[in-house]
Amino acid sequence: MTAHPAWQKSSYCGDGDACVYVSAAPGHLVRVADLSDPAHLVLATTQAAWADFLRAVKEHG
Repeated sequence: MTAHPAWQKSSYCGDGDACVYVSAAPGHLVRVADLSDPAHLVLATTQAAWADFLRAVKEHG
């Protein structure tokens, strides 16, 4: 049996549809999915790369 991912909604989503969900994955990976279908994987990356991405977005907008 495969466990369902525990998706977290971005804190910047607000009330609109422009939103992403993020979930930890086995093997130190991070999944990123579209709001319209959280079960549809659109990106998988390492936790380190995800942290670098978030840091860059916070620094540079």
